[in-house]
Amino acid sequence: MKTYHVVAAIIKQDDTVFATQRGYGDYKDGWEFPGGKIEPGETPEQALIREIQEELAMTIEVDRHVVDVAYDYPAFHLEMQCFLCSIADGTPHLLEHEAAKWLKPKDIDSIDWLPADVLVVDALKRQGIV
Repeated sequence: MKTYHVVAAIIKQDDTVFATQRGYGDYKDGWEFPGGKIEPGETPEQALIREIQEELAMTIEVDRHVVDVAYDYPAFHLEMQCFLCSIADGTPHLLEHEAAKWLKPKDIDSIDWLPADVLVVDALKRQGIV
């Protein structure tokens, strides 16, 4: 089974976190924290800054590591490093996703998170981030 090494941004603003809805692929319409694959030679933080610029046309600051998640999807294994981030410049513009939401802690379970991202949400709750 192929393994993908990816990063995810938990973009926090005031008391909300940013979630995006996939607009393509096998998991279209599922909700996730934005991010993507780590390219050869990149640190996870560099990959995250690049991916958010490509997907959302904004600049983030990577504040701190939050959790690592491993999940077996039917066709691949996912290794995801998740970081708490803040917006350094700009506002989100959806270039690859079909929708996005800023979620308050009381609304964090109101969307259909992708399975690996459910584990991230659980970690955010345990750590008191949401």
